[in-house]
Amino acid sequence: MICENPIHSLKLLNKLGIKKKLLSLHDHNEQNLIKRIAKYQYKSSIALISDAGSPLISDPGYKLVLDYIKKNIMITCIPGPTSAIVALQISGLPINNFTFLGFISKNRSGNNATFEYIRNSFTTSILFVPGNKLINFLDELVKNKIKRRVAICKELTKINEKVFRGEISEVIKILNSSQKNLKGEFVVVIEGKKKIVQNELSPEIKGYITKLLTKFSLTEVVQIVHKLTNISKKEVYKTALSIKND
Repeated sequence: MICENPIHSLKLLNKLGIKKKLLSLHDHNEQNLIKRIAKYQYKSSIALISDAGSPLISDPGYKLVLDYIKKNIMITCIPGPTSAIVALQISGLPINNFTFLGFISKNRSGNNATFEYIRNSFTTSILFVPGNKLINFLDELVKNKIKRRVAICKELTKINEKVFRGEISEVIKILNSSQKNLKGEFVVVIEGKKKIVQNELSPEIKGYITKLLTKFSLTEVVQIVHKLTNISKKEVYKTALSIKND
């Protein structure tokens, strides 16, 4: 068995009456561990386990899985808990489309790229943010003119679980009201950018439709223009059909 924290995992396995050799897996030793277990890969079943969360979700294990795939060795997964999905499910925010961004960056340029992505994203974003950086992160969202609803999920599935929901500025005030609010592990779920629905086609868009109709079918033109402008397919179709029949 391969795990990130052998001490914690060993206690759990002992309680379950499972006695197997444990190897520790970290980002820095993953490549060496792959070589180390190569002699067992075709003879034994090897389990990658995690004492918290789910393997590979902001944890090591990707290189190991990739190695097995390249060698055409069977891989399966027994679904385990991951706080990102739990947070999404209880956030009260749209979950039909979402992006998991992992842990926030340790440097400013990385975080600036994250803010830029969130500002322009129409999908719900999920991030892991340490408690000591949470308020600063939310303040930066406000400074970057990201005015959205958020759900700040704390200590999920544990006794001190709590979710703070609302506009970013409102949630900051609530979090700052008590130091207890900032203790623990946090998952931040951020609402996507709202789409502005247009129903009028400008002369410029009509010009694009005319050009597109010389290269694409009517159905393809409707799909292209709808995706680029968010104008309803019905309106685009009606205009495109009119232009085609002229």
